[in-house]
Amino acid sequence: MDRVLIRLDEPPSVANVGVGVHGIRSLTDVFRLPDLWQLHLYGYPAEVEIDGTTHPIRPGRVSLIPPGTQVRYRYRGRSEHLYAHLRPAEAGQAHTVPVMQDAGAEAPLLAGMLRQAVAASPGTPSRAVAEVWAVLWRIAQLSPDREGGRSHAAVSAAVAHIEANLAGPLTVPEVAAAAGMSHNQLTRLLRAETGDTVIAYIRRRRMERARHLLRESTLSISAIAAVVGIPDLQAFNKACRRELGASPRAIRGRGRIT
Repeated sequence: MDRVLIRLDEPPSVANVGVGVHGIRSLTDVFRLPDLWQLHLYGYPAEVEIDGTTHPIRPGRVSLIPPGTQVRYRYRGRSEHLYAHLRPAEAGQAHTVPVMQDAGAEAPLLAGMLRQAVAASPGTPSRAVAEVWAVLWRIAQLSPDREGGRSHAAVSAAVAHIEANLAGPLTVPEVAAAAGMSHNQLTRLLRAETGDTVIAYIRRRRMERARHLLRESTLSISAIAAVVGIPDLQAFNKACRRELGASPRAIRGRGRIT
């Protein structure tokens, strides 16, 4: 087993979240959870056999194991990991996620979020659910880059930078620097994930935000133009006609999105 399908459009049901300590009395554990998924973030070297496939464990790796799957851990000594046992939502889009993957630069953040979930679980279980749900989304967005071991978490960093700065001028070198990669790497990875170049992605997101604000808000057209980083009204009008097929006033006249 190398990959699993999981649905994330709604929050999961979290049965338990905590810190697991193993490898003290025995260097081997064999078990399965009949009805619950297992999420583990590892802090030790070991190996695990998941449904007959052996995966190496290293600090910073994360696994997501579906219910009813037999797992066999082989430890090298005292081994500590963060875990959550959960039931994902049954509806919504299914995401393909590796059973085991390297969280890379995301690992400290994921660990912090899971520790927040552990602390919140006894008194505010809804907070624990929120933390675990966010962790699942971040894990679903991790995917190893075949060159150099980088992960698509860097693309997530680029997208986050773009979203946070749509109102201002954005350049490809600036976005690439925020993602910690070269211009060419960013262009290749973003195109693989979205089908767009960096410039095309920025343009599309600006127009998607503009369409939303034109239909759903009472902001003036000039204010919306500024919010999406095209403060020149003539340029904004042209961009709307080119990308959205109508003028800003015509888009606003169409009313709410249904």
